[in-house]
Amino acid sequence: MSSFIPRKIFPTLDSLPRSYFLGHHAAGLQKMKATCSNTDLIVECRDYRVPLTSRNPLFEESFAGKEKIIVYTKTDLGFDGRHKDLVLLSCAQWRLKTTRTQDTIRQWHYPSKVIFRDANDGKSIRLILKLAQEHAAKQNSIMALKMMVVGMPNVGKSTLLNDLRSKSQGKGKAAQTGDQPGVTRKLGNLVKIIDGGELKDTVYMMDTPGVFIPYVPNSESMLKLTLCGCVKDDVIAPTILADYLLFCLNRVDPALYSQYHAPTNDIDEFLTGVARKTGMLRRGGETNEDSSALWIIKRWRAGDLGRFVLDDVSSADFEQVRVDSLAILATSVNQAQKLDKKTRMVAAKERRKGAG
Repeated sequence: MSSFIPRKIFPTLDSLPRSYFLGHHAAGLQKMKATCSNTDLIVECRDYRVPLTSRNPLFEESFAGKEKIIVYTKTDLGFDGRHKDLVLLSCAQWRLKTTRTQDTIRQWHYPSKVIFRDANDGKSIRLILKLAQEHAAKQNSIMALKMMVVGMPNVGKSTLLNDLRSKSQGKGKAAQTGDQPGVTRKLGNLVKIIDGGELKDTVYMMDTPGVFIPYVPNSESMLKLTLCGCVKDDVIAPTILADYLLFCLNRVDPALYSQYHAPTNDIDEFLTGVARKTGMLRRGGETNEDSSALWIIKRWRAGDLGRFVLDDVSSADFEQVRVDSLAILATSVNQAQKLDKKTRMVAAKERRKGAG
């Protein structure tokens, strides 16, 4: 029996939607800009699984000159030593690889502070609170410190605010959270994060809606962002997204999905295996592909199907993202919307042609 050879590249999908820049994103960004002059510190959240792709150059342009803390959320979903047996690396090698990745990311943002945050990591919360207190003392003001948390949709901004408040004051949620983007649609009220007794030692934070980039430079970046939950699940067909997940799993180790199917590059075979294992079959034993695709995608998002970074973290890749960022900023919102509309029309035409 010949050994399995995974796909080396994923096909370019020209008909894939290339934008998720919604009306409340644009409105939210404008209000953030207006509020920026009264904000002392920006906390930008990015998803650790896509450290390059979840970068939004609109924030760099809008908040230029403001001191920032970069928080990489969901770090535990990008690395877990328990999967060392699946990727044929020792735990020490895994940790060395993770340390190198994080050191590279820190270099990207120097001199800004960079924090890597796990879902249940109290250490990162304490560090953010400490940095906020240091900033409040450094600004030598009689007024309270005001922070604003920003980021792409569904990267964990509201969760971070709630955890900071809970750790510092022992209080419950102040911001609503969810597993799909768009829960926060307006700028929130200032929430007290640290009660310093005196006003000058008090710290407030404002929650904001996630803001997508006006136009995604390539289809694979759009797939990565959707796979990580920055885009609603109904924007891209679940089977296409599951096919990209299968491509990524095969690049890491096909053993990650061995309970569902033997190594394969065929998405239909893979989803049939998932459907049989989970009982997602229609009458007559036919595979319910969309349901099976969404189910397996959610398993990966929860960390139950391997934990790894989707982006290639290197200086060369970072430079390419900087080039792409210039192109994104040069593309106006109106141009982006026209390009995306054209892409969607082509996709719809292909679907009608296929149905005919």
